Amino acid sequence: MNNKLFITLTPGKTFIDRLTGKTKVRLFILMIFILTATWDLRVIAPFFVLSIVMLISIKPDVKRNVAIIVFVLLMNLFNFFLTWIVRPDYGLTMVGASTVLFRFTDFFVVTAETLWYFLVRLVKFMASFLISLTFIQSITPSELAAGLHSIKVPYKICTIVSLAFRYIPDIHRDFNNIQISMQTRGMELDSRKAGLLTRMKQYVLILVPLIITSFDRIGNIANGMDLRGYGKKKDRTYYCEHDDVKGDKILRPLVWIFLLLLIGLWVLKIVYKPPFEVWAPWIK
Repeated sequence: MNNKLFITLTPGKTFIDRLTGKTKVRLFILMIFILTATWDLRVIAPFFVLSIVMLISIKPDVKRNVAIIVFVLLMNLFNFFLTWIVRPDYGLTMVGASTVLFRFTDFFVVTAETLWYFLVRLVKFMASFLISLTFIQSITPSELAAGLHSIKVPYKICTIVSLAFRYIPDIHRDFNNIQISMQTRGMELDSRKAGLLTRMKQYVLILVPLIITSFDRIGNIANGMDLRGYGKKKDRTYYCEHDDVKGDKILRPLVWIFLLLLIGLWVLKIVYKPPFEVWAPWIK
């Protein structure tokens, strides 16, 4: 299958790919929660390095991954520029100081604290994004459902999530097939020959058969699950979930370390109550 959407249907052979869904889901959730809980670069930077190592370790399609990473990076830089245009001294609010480095006008200034905040924000976002990218490309929908169920998520919700990921490539394939079929019937979708408004109207016409096809597939899945007695029992097992391999046993202490780190960060935030969000080494 042409995996343009990074949906993995068969497990790979790398160290992370061979882990159980339970370990993958727990590590992913803990790492994302830790990055969400702090603006301290001393905590974020190691996770940023770890996210790069993780992504490289699964041996992804370099061209596609680099393209999407560059796109996300450019979008972040553009967002920083817009933030600076609206509020050039944004670092004063987040860091608690204002050291002017360049002054274009009385309003448009570049401060060390604003640049530091942008750096921390960029590293934090890219770490979260790279971890998510690694997670998506190393876990199958069935492993995702099994991993969610291992943290006590009801198995019916796990099945919904699994089916949603499983059929994203199918919906994408149906969209392409309908688009090609419409084009053979004379529908113009080429940006060089049709205007934006015309193409938007044409794509609406594509969505109608796509929605009908999707509902038909949903009905078939629901009937198949009913015939197999799905939902009759309070619990279920997953054929994709296997016994812990060597990698799971190695990473088990790391899961507990991340959990303790997350709890520690929240306790410090509640008890210490820092006056500003972003830590800067030159500010006492």
